[in-house]
Amino acid sequence: QVQLVESGGGLVQPGGSLRLSCAASGSQFSLNIMGWYRQAPGKQREFIARITSTSSTFYANSVKGRFTISRDNAKNTAYLQMNSLKPEDTAVYYCNALSLGYEYWGQGTRVTVSS
Repeated sequence: QVQLVESGGGLVQPGGSLRLSCAASGSQFSLNIMGWYRQAPGKQREFIARITSTSSTFYANSVKGRFTISRDNAKNTAYLQMNSLKPEDTAVYYCNALSLGYEYWGQGTRVTVSS
């Protein structure tokens, strides 16, 4: 079992930055593939970024060059640094973990980009 707790969401002006954190329970964190997804109002949940156990990273085209995913295995935490935020980045952001063949989700943290 893996439990994921996101934090760091909030209200930010266009062009601003936020860093989301995802704290994970469990002893296999370093082996997990960690990811971030988001769901905007009235839309389906979409993939944002992923980081493998060897720290290879993958990004959706919509965030490439603006968002950075990282991980700290010593802290069992994954991060999503979001820069140059746009109103269309407004959504609930979810942390995702793939661990030993199972998939886990956090409860989500809301990000609102508005002036």
